[in-house]
Amino acid sequence: MTAAGEVGALERARRLILNHGWNATAYQILNPGIERWFFPHLEAGPEGTVGEGVVGFVRSFGYRVVAGSPVCAPEMLPRVVARFEEETHDLGLHSCYFAAGERLAAALAARGPWDRILLGAQPVWHPARWPTVLARKASLRAQLNRARNKGVTVERWSMVTDAEAEPLRACLQDWLSTRGLPPLHFLVEPETLGRLYDRRLFVARQDGGVVGFLVASPVPRRNGWLIEQNIRGAHAPNGTTELLFDGAVRDIAADGAEYVTLGLCPLSRRADVSAPRQEWWLRWLLQWVRAHGRRFYDFDGLDAYKAKFLPERWEPIYAITSERRFGPGTLYAVAGAFGRTAPPWLILRALGRAAGQEWQWLRHRFSPSP
Repeated sequence: MTAAGEVGALERARRLILNHGWNATAYQILNPGIERWFFPHLEAGPEGTVGEGVVGFVRSFGYRVVAGSPVCAPEMLPRVVARFEEETHDLGLHSCYFAAGERLAAALAARGPWDRILLGAQPVWHPARWPTVLARKASLRAQLNRARNKGVTVERWSMVTDAEAEPLRACLQDWLSTRGLPPLHFLVEPETLGRLYDRRLFVARQDGGVVGFLVASPVPRRNGWLIEQNIRGAHAPNGTTELLFDGAVRDIAADGAEYVTLGLCPLSRRADVSAPRQEWWLRWLLQWVRAHGRRFYDFDGLDAYKAKFLPERWEPIYAITSERRFGPGTLYAVAGAFGRTAPPWLILRALGRAAGQEWQWLRHRFSPSP
């Protein structure tokens, strides 16, 4: 696609998202590396003309791994899914809708044998009720005060020049260097500063310098926002990320927003739903990853961090496949979508990264004091 064509496709997708984006991840299909498939414009139907739709996805090892759900008017969802599935089948591929909510799950259930797994849950608040929630937890207020007492303030930035983006990217690199896995992509894409568009950017500053930032993406049809990134620099005082969250929620509440979420907590059990039936090997694998994968991804730590903000509810989040059973190939494709490489290579890179981090720790631990 030409540069002009890419710009046109981005603008078309953006328009559809602002009109119909309901899934929390809807705006993320504008991120780099995601393909966008469009439902035919004003297709003729038995009752006249029908609307448009867009699906964001990545190709991964025989699958189209979809970012959340198709973006379209609610009444169009079955038709958009049907057309996308027909094309996917004609290409000899399978599909997997990753981070889908209950609305898509219900729509797909009407089409026949689909399998799904419960990925986890995402915490949700009504922004206007945040001060009442905050009043219930002294430890959270103490974290905010720690950051304020260290001189940290939060500002909303409407534009970012190249010079202003440099300290933000330095914070991002600080944060990425502490992660157990190499930088991932797809729905956890770290490079969002170049495509802010309708996103809101909140910056934590101390003594004039940048110590952290938060990026919030719109969820238009729910009059809400997804906290897509909450980044803390290496020298940020304790309470910085909490202060960023507080500032962002108060800002969007002032505009009358009714929904805010921190996004998916993988493997969280907090959603009040019965998990779909899973094959024994899949149950064992997910339990093993949660118990032993902490060195690379701290599922329990992330779950506890988001829960400390006292969400009003937790929404179940699914991965749904067009196959009759959610198999190893589906998981392999999903891992490839996030890693942009074959999962064995991602594991090797993670092991090499872990070894490098341990070496740096040992050097720091045993180096002579100046």
